[in-house]
Amino acid sequence: MDTLVIEKSGIGGQAGITQTLDNFPGFDEGISGSRFCRAFEQAGAQIWSGTPASTGSNRDQRDGQYHIVQTSSGRRYHSKAILLTSGARYRRMDIPGEDELIGINVHFCATCDGAFYKGKKVLVVGGGNSGFEEGLFLTRFAAQVDIIVNSQEPKASRILQNKVAEKENMRVLLNHNIKELRGKNKLESVIVEDKNKNESKELNYDGVFVFIGLTPNNDLLKGTANLDQWGFVKTEYMMTSVPGIFAAGDVRAGSTKQAASAAGEGASAALAIREYLKTIGE
Repeated sequence: MDTLVIEKSGIGGQAGITQTLDNFPGFDEGISGSRFCRAFEQAGAQIWSGTPASTGSNRDQRDGQYHIVQTSSGRRYHSKAILLTSGARYRRMDIPGEDELIGINVHFCATCDGAFYKGKKVLVVGGGNSGFEEGLFLTRFAAQVDIIVNSQEPKASRILQNKVAEKENMRVLLNHNIKELRGKNKLESVIVEDKNKNESKELNYDGVFVFIGLTPNNDLLKGTANLDQWGFVKTEYMMTSVPGIFAAGDVRAGSTKQAASAAGEGASAALAIREYLKTIGE
């Protein structure tokens, strides 16, 4: 099959900017995100990066039996099958003070912005794998890294919890909820709720890194394909409710949000596309 990959930014998405993937089969010592994404070189496909598909321009547009994808440059591509692997983006906290400080002292990528906090104190929001992984990475720069978790127990893997516990300059605040960020043009303090004591605290940090889940990048299918209540794309045998349009990875409802399973879903979707093309006489 002739295959074109259209990527709006750097190849690899979240995996590409992750400092280390510790849980991908075959790499027992971990592998950097940039090195991992060299797997694209094996694909044998034409890859165009930095070329986003313009939002909504391909909503169920058809030319006979072809779907049409239009990019922001105005180019139009016709294909009998499309595989959407657009992933997801980091969710925001939606608390007072967040919007004003994003890009100043509120960040969503430790690899991108961690170096700005050399010798400083930072707070990581989120008790999952991403929060613990990025928190560990931040210890390369920050003098102190605290992780705030809004439940009694973190959701991060035991391996990551053990790594954090071994770090003298890391602390985990369990059953705490971040309520507000204070400061004009600079973070001055963080207001958190200690749910154990039912009281509020004012804490001082130089920066906040947020890893509290994902919002699917589903713009190209909004109003076209069936989505679940969180906006992830529903599929049956990897195909969406629109014949000929498939989805795999983090954008898909029911996916595990893990790199290994996303790779497997991509392979499954490719096989499903092959069978679909047979049914329509390709």
